Amino acid sequence: MTAVDADRLHDLSMNETPHPPLPALRQVVAEGAALLNRYPDRLAGALTAGLARHLGVTPETVLVGPGSAGLLQHLVQSFGPKPEVVHAALSFEGYPLIIANAGAKSVPVPMDGYRHDLRAMADAVTDATRCVLICNPNNPTGSALGRAELAEFLGRVPADVPVVIDEAYRHFATDPDFPDALDLYRDHPNVCVVRTFSKAYGLAALRVGYAVLPADRVMAARMTGMVFLTNSLGQAAALRALDPDVTEELSRRCADVAAQRARLVAGLRDAGYTAPDSEANFVWLPLGEDSAAFTADAKAAGILVACLDGRGVRVTVGTAEANDRFVAFARSRR
Repeated sequence: MTAVDADRLHDLSMNETPHPPLPALRQVVAEGAALLNRYPDRLAGALTAGLARHLGVTPETVLVGPGSAGLLQHLVQSFGPKPEVVHAALSFEGYPLIIANAGAKSVPVPMDGYRHDLRAMADAVTDATRCVLICNPNNPTGSALGRAELAEFLGRVPADVPVVIDEAYRHFATDPDFPDALDLYRDHPNVCVVRTFSKAYGLAALRVGYAVLPADRVMAARMTGMVFLTNSLGQAAALRALDPDVTEELSRRCADVAAQRARLVAGLRDAGYTAPDSEANFVWLPLGEDSAAFTADAKAAGILVACLDGRGVRVTVGTAEANDRFVAFARSRR
């Protein structure tokens, strides 16, 4: 690919925000560069305390780590030694690798259409279950579980089985019934909530996320990780991101993504595609066996999308220009 082609390429494959980092966060990173010769706080004390205040929990229940994927790796490993981890069959593609790296076996449960089949997932929990992973909103289908159905599911899972609710895309959800997993955590001590600053906050390169879970599980997870899990720049930027002025602008940006998502879904449906409702910053196209060819054709047209071969294609909500270009490509292919 030529340099000119690369400049014109629209990358809609990585679930990144189309917005650059907020100026306030860029300023914090620039100022922090003067201390790059210093090691970071290995426990991220200031960020941990800030998150605890922001979330209304105690610092002992907050675990800061290298993005949600890194945190999930530490959590699944620390929940051992039982051999099985239950999750939806069409969910975050990193789950099987995380589970395998933790020395466990993946137990994928078939979907109910494009959604988690919570009843079947509860039935899949046995004495051998190490934990359950739930991505809400779900990657790659964009579906979201509501308060009542999650509460009912948690009532069916034994209290000693950790249930990890991965909320990487929660900021993009607009459904009034979308739950705050922290409320579920307060009612169910086996719930572990995982979130990230990579998506809505636009700090993907800095690799910062956090989990909220019982204090004893926080300590166990820390024992499985490296000495320095997050860098100083990431910690400082994430702490600044909790301030009201940043969260206000974040809300505006997420609303813009939601509006662009609606345009993208409407355009794809008008072009004759099945595009399920999404509560995330991406849209799922269940193209089946045509997925690989569709992805290759999109790349030839200057658009990158994420292909789950044989199942479908995930399209990140980009700028208005990128979204319109993708819809035009998709329409031309019908």
